[in-house]
Amino acid sequence: MKEQDILAFMREQAYHPMTVKELEEAFGLADSEAFKELVKTLNALEERGEIVRTRTNRYGVPEKMNLVRGRLQSHPKGFGFVIPDTPGEDDIYVHANDMNGAMHGDTVLVRVEKKTGGNRLEGRIIRIVERGVTEVVGTFKDETYYAYVIPDEKRIGRDIFIPKTAYNGAVDGHKVVVRIVRYPEGRANPEGEVIEILGHKNDPGVDILSIIRKYGLPEAFPADVLAEAEAVPDEISEEEIKGRRDLRDRMMVTIDGADAKDLDDAVSLEKLPNGNYLLGVHIADVSYYVREHSALDQEAYRRGTSVYLVDRVIPMLPHRLSNGICSLNPKVDRLTITCDMELDAEANLVTYDIYLSVIRTNERMTYTDVRKILEENDEALIERYSELVPMFRLMEELARKLRAKRMRRGAIDFDFREAKIYVNEEGTPTEIGFRTRSIAESIIEEFMLAANETVAEHFHWMKQPFMYRVHEEPNPEKLMAFMEFVTNFGYAVRGKGNSVHPRALQQLLEEVKGTPEEVIISTVMLRSMKQARYDAESLGHYGLATDFYTHFTSPIRRYPDLIVHRRIHEWLENRELSEKRLAYWVEQMPIIAEHASQRERIAVDAERETDDLKKAEYMLERIGEEFEGVISGVTSFGIFVELPNTIEGLVHISYLTDDYYHYHEKAYALIGERTGKQFRIGDVVQVRVSNVNVDERAIDFEIVGMKKPNTFRGRERTPKVIDGRGGERKGKRAKERAAKQEKPHPAVLRKQRKQRRQTEAARQTGAGQADASEGDVVPLDEAAESPTTRQKAFWEDLIRAKKSKKKHVAGQAKRKRR
Repeated sequence: MKEQDILAFMREQAYHPMTVKELEEAFGLADSEAFKELVKTLNALEERGEIVRTRTNRYGVPEKMNLVRGRLQSHPKGFGFVIPDTPGEDDIYVHANDMNGAMHGDTVLVRVEKKTGGNRLEGRIIRIVERGVTEVVGTFKDETYYAYVIPDEKRIGRDIFIPKTAYNGAVDGHKVVVRIVRYPEGRANPEGEVIEILGHKNDPGVDILSIIRKYGLPEAFPADVLAEAEAVPDEISEEEIKGRRDLRDRMMVTIDGADAKDLDDAVSLEKLPNGNYLLGVHIADVSYYVREHSALDQEAYRRGTSVYLVDRVIPMLPHRLSNGICSLNPKVDRLTITCDMELDAEANLVTYDIYLSVIRTNERMTYTDVRKILEENDEALIERYSELVPMFRLMEELARKLRAKRMRRGAIDFDFREAKIYVNEEGTPTEIGFRTRSIAESIIEEFMLAANETVAEHFHWMKQPFMYRVHEEPNPEKLMAFMEFVTNFGYAVRGKGNSVHPRALQQLLEEVKGTPEEVIISTVMLRSMKQARYDAESLGHYGLATDFYTHFTSPIRRYPDLIVHRRIHEWLENRELSEKRLAYWVEQMPIIAEHASQRERIAVDAERETDDLKKAEYMLERIGEEFEGVISGVTSFGIFVELPNTIEGLVHISYLTDDYYHYHEKAYALIGERTGKQFRIGDVVQVRVSNVNVDERAIDFEIVGMKKPNTFRGRERTPKVIDGRGGERKGKRAKERAAKQEKPHPAVLRKQRKQRRQTEAARQTGAGQADASEGDVVPLDEAAESPTTRQKAFWEDLIRAKKSKKKHVAGQAKRKRR
């Protein structure tokens, strides 16, 4: 009896929960062996939470029994949210009293019981299907008769009790890894044993090592993986070249950062006699060396991606491969997969070819040198690379055309500054600068985008299993909130129904470029977007405004690219898959895509946390110093200020003592009741560093000055209407309002009067400023969080939970009165 058959039967509309005997009859099982197999399969499905057994021993799928299976995201205050396994379903709020012993990361079954207001669902955890956390990283605290570990992951919410017999050499202040041996029951804390001592929390390098262990990032490669890597030859043979197109005479280069060692992409470009461009993107054929189901392949799948931390790289593949035979080093033969694209004068794709090749790059160029040649006309470099300079000029020409074409179709190009943190040998941050983005980076970016789109579209029309990179349209509610937000700056974005073409958003970014509000509008727009991910279906890429996209160009550091190369090999060898192979890919591709997406999110979180850690350490030495910054976020509990070096800190509302400030959600502003003074996103302020908590990655500021203090007068100019059809235009109604110079709508005036009355009442009861943090906040998209979004999310979740609790208590009181 197959699991799929049972699940399909139980999901039928007419199905009702059945006993084992009833299921036996329904499936027409005739012998005892078949019955035993049925029971075994039911037990396995129940164990994984895919089916549920009722108190009367009847079986059914969770969704038909008002249950939802998902992963729990806890909050340090005790409550949490269950993220359903089914994509697109709303999160379910779980009160701290309804957690039923579940911890952050657990897979659970939750019974949806009611809505807490709006569209937010509330539920109670019925069962823990699988524990998500088995090991915890934290700080060891030794008391007289017992010890405990304070988890680095604050969402775990409880300290881990350590009996004396389980210290295993740990002393007070050690960073340790503990294995949980008993999970929480009732009010009892979980119990664990120390399995690894990382060092004292103040020792150099222990901070980063703790993050590596916290996220479960694998460092050392297993022996069998290293053995396979060592067996790979250093040079390619003539036998390996057979069947490949020989491109060793074609002029081509790699262009990478100066410190890059894993060079997995080379580019070539020439003008054809018909005036078209022949662009070649040549990617290291990693899949030739990392064979399917080998130890190397299994380890690459487990890691999913290379992880780039502040002071180290945790590679997906051993250096023997990534820096050796798979790296397209200059003037040596390398095996590659080539995507040749013929493009016309407007950079439109005319024809293409995807094939196996052997190449020999002419030079290993750096972004800096190419930039100096193209932007500064560096004479020494132009003379040194005289044979290549004409190709570089041609590359610049084509890259600009490719970019212009992308912009015309509506691709959204966020131009954010990315911090580059410099540390000394002990890991102490010494400087925080920026990663540059010159014409050299743009050339490689545009060429890689073109290759990724071409390969994706090719396999889409082949109707074969494939790995796509997808970016779905924004959530309509978040998009509408963003569109309302930008009206505060005098812009009106128009869409069709609940959707907005990305061209309109790109035109908005162009409109605000160079203005004070550019950074904040870009940031809020990014937060309104969904997170890009991998999928077995071609769902398009909203941000790039393309129907087809994949990741083909980085197989050394991304497992999905390796899968794409594997599928290219199969297609080139045999255009049609066997039934067995087709069934394999149909089943495995969604699993691989989901796993790769999860590993990518883990890597991004680890990279952000190391950045936040080093930024906090950097500011710890600067307490009391003053800086100029820009307000990057406004909430009911305070304002976030970003410094020019991308460091962000919080000015808590309790520090704003010159007035009573109210949070205007739609305006993203704190507005003084008495003075009308306002703090808005994009305002320039002078701040002093008042406190730094490195363990919490939290930086506190206080306001010491403000450029041209704003006072609240509402919207003062006619909105520019951005409609995605070629720019902005003045709306008819907007013109009429401007002509009449009409006053605020009566409803707005009533709301303002109500807020003043509420504030006065709060003063009289002594609530005053402290209660200001109880207001509404706009939830941020985790996929696009800024460096301190975790701080913001902490407060936002807490406020949301308190509001839910108030409604719950009010509902109980109302029922009692009845």
